[in-house]
Parts: sequence; C-alpha cells; structure tokens
Amino acid sequence: MADIFASIPEEPQDEHAPLAERMRPRTFADFVGQQKIVGEGALLRKAIESGELPSIILWGPPGSGKTTLARIVATKTKAFFVPFSAVTSGVKELREVISHAEKRRKFERSRTILFVDEIHRWNKSQQDALLPHVESGLITLIGATTENPSFEINSALLSRCRVFVLESLSDDEIVTLLKRAIAVLPSSPARHGHPARELTDETSVPPVLEYLAAMSSGDARVALNALELALKSGGALTRESVSEALQRTHLLYDRAGEEHYNIISALHKSLRGSDPDASLYWLGRMLEAGEEPLYVARRLVRFASEDVGMADPWALNQAVSAFEACHYIGMPECELALAQLVVYLALAPKSNKLYTAYAAVKKDIRELPAEGVPLHLRNAPTKLMKNLGYGKDYKYNPDYDGPVDQTYLPDSVKDRKYWTGET
Repeated sequence: MADIFASIPEEPQDEHAPLAERMRPRTFADFVGQQKIVGEGALLRKAIESGELPSIILWGPPGSGKTTLARIVATKTKAFFVPFSAVTSGVKELREVISHAEKRRKFERSRTILFVDEIHRWNKSQQDALLPHVESGLITLIGATTENPSFEINSALLSRCRVFVLESLSDDEIVTLLKRAIAVLPSSPARHGHPARELTDETSVPPVLEYLAAMSSGDARVALNALELALKSGGALTRESVSEALQRTHLLYDRAGEEHYNIISALHKSLRGSDPDASLYWLGRMLEAGEEPLYVARRLVRFASEDVGMADPWALNQAVSAFEACHYIGMPECELALAQLVVYLALAPKSNKLYTAYAAVKKDIRELPAEGVPLHLRNAPTKLMKNLGYGKDYKYNPDYDGPVDQTYLPDSVKDRKYWTGET
C-alpha cells in the first residue's frame, strides 16, 4: 500500500508499458478532445490550472480521457495527489489515506486530492466512509466512472461533487492520436507496409487509420493498443491486421451498465417506430456483444402486448415462440428466431390501448378503496351465503338475446371505460 501515498511521477512511462499508457498526455497542450470542459477558458480547466479544484466526478465512456485528466491534475496541482483504484482497494486502505491526509494538513498545511478510479464499483458503505471527509474539505475527490452517477453514486456524496460529462472521441481525434503514436514508435512503420510519412502526413489520412479510428468507437485506449498489436504482429498495417487486433473490443456494451439500457431502449423505440433495419441493428449489437438471448426475448414478449397488443394479437404467439426457441436451443442457433421476431414486430400494426387500459386499472386500484365484489356477481355455494344475498338478481347472459343491463364493477369505478376501442 505504500505506493498509493505518493503523487503520480512525471518521468516517462516504462518502455514496456502498453502504447496507450506511454502516450498518455501530461499537459493540456497534448490533450485531445473534451474541449467543452477543458478547452481554453472552460470551467474545469481553469479550476485545475488555478489549483482550486472542487470535488468532481468525471463521467464518460472508456478511453475518453478521465484518468488522463486526473494525471494532469497530478502534475499541475500543489496538493498532494493520491491515485486509488476502487477495484483493488476498500475502506481499510481509505482509512490509511485519510490518516495521512490529516497529518499532512496538520503538519504541512497542504490538502490531499484523492483520485478514485471506477468509483461506481464501491458499494454504499464504502462511499459513505468517504463522505464526511469530502464534506469537511479534508479530501478533494476526483471520481472517475463509466456508469451514470445518478444510479451508481450515493446521492449525499454526489450532491457534494460537480459532475463533468466526457464524450467519446471523434474519429478525427482518434486519428490525431494514432498519427502522434506512429511518429514516436521505435520501429519504423515503413517495414510494416506503410511509409512513416504516409501514415503521419498532416494533409491526408490513410484508409487503414480511418478504419481503425471508426472501429475504436471513440475509445483512445482501444485504438492505440490495437495499433501496437497490429504493428507487433510483423505483417503490414492493413485493414485485416487491424481487424484481427481489434477483435470484439469495439463493441461498447456493458450488460450491467447504462449502455445496456441505452441499447435495449433503442431497440424498443426502433420497433415502435416500425423500422426493421434499425431494430435488427440494435438486436445485433446486443447479441454479438454476448447479451443473454432470454433477456432480449422477455423484452420482446412484453413489447408484443404493450406496443402491438390487439392491433395484431398473433404477435404475442410469435414472441412466445421465439422465447421458447431461445430457451431450447440457445445461441447462436436462436439468433435468427429473434431476428425473425424483431422484423415481425417492427412491421406489425401498433396499438398501445391495451397498455393504457391496464395502466388505468392499476392507477384506480392504487388510489381507490378496495371495494368488495357486488353481491349479484358472487357465487352462493352455501345456504347462508344465499340468504345473505350472494348471487341475487344475477342475469345469466346466455339466457338473453343481445346485451344485458347489468353492472360488473364496484360502485366507485362503475362508470370507468378502461378499454377504448378494438385496437
């Protein structure tokens, strides 16, 4: 644990470290992207450069620059900087940090900046242990997370921090980083099929770098590490070698995180919008990233009733059949059953009247008294119940031609019209 109490050094990284780590910027002059929050005159940049940084949460996708910004703080601030990983450290280690911070403030009159990487991995009790020290100002917190702070950070702690949202890097920004890396790599890219001047030329972008940038999904770490692996393979830097290096890392999808919900939401809205192409795409994004097919199937069963409903009652049968196919044969065999269902649901007529009808029922049940069943609708299996009026005056519908003048609802909701039409 001794090493966590030393500020991040400014000397160059170990030559054996991954390329993404060796290329990590240490000044704003080298930092690429996030101009809205760290560009000239931006609030966060001014706070860092002035040394008056408040507690902050950096929320953004992988490879967007959260840790890099923390390291820039380490080089610029006059405070003592402590890097801390929520994955490998807990309350015990935090207590040691707090103890050292107290001594540092008492004897050295200096404050402590604590950088907690992947802070969303800390549970409530761990975050609670940090709260009083952030509140008192003993610790200035920099938390980095890929997950929505609204869901993953305690509200009390979150209220004492300023949240800054980082965005995925653009393809042009990724290309800038790739060219910068190629220019300083010890082995010349010329022997890998591309002259160095071609790959680093400011006036043009080779297709292979455009491809690598596009497939990195805005993640600088993925792009740089794939570049390094492709070059180390000994072959030419081509679309094929880059594709092999990337493998499936470009699929941004966290089955337990916010992107999981973003993508299932995109699928649902594409189906509702009757767009089979978009629906198939979002289905593929989930399945190819390893999503559990039964989860997708359950959501589609729900959609069949919620958004198609009585406009096409057969949609529910189709959805249940696809669910059973997923249950019996699993992936990858069931992927086409899900694809078939997605196209069917996208093309089906839509109606949410069943959904709104049942929602109105639930609202009345929650907000109105739970009245008993009207006497005429009750069965009377015993003499006592018959004497009490159970079933009295009930009209047996098959005995009548046409509609029967008879109520079927309690008095408080007898005039309600939950179902408003055939579809």
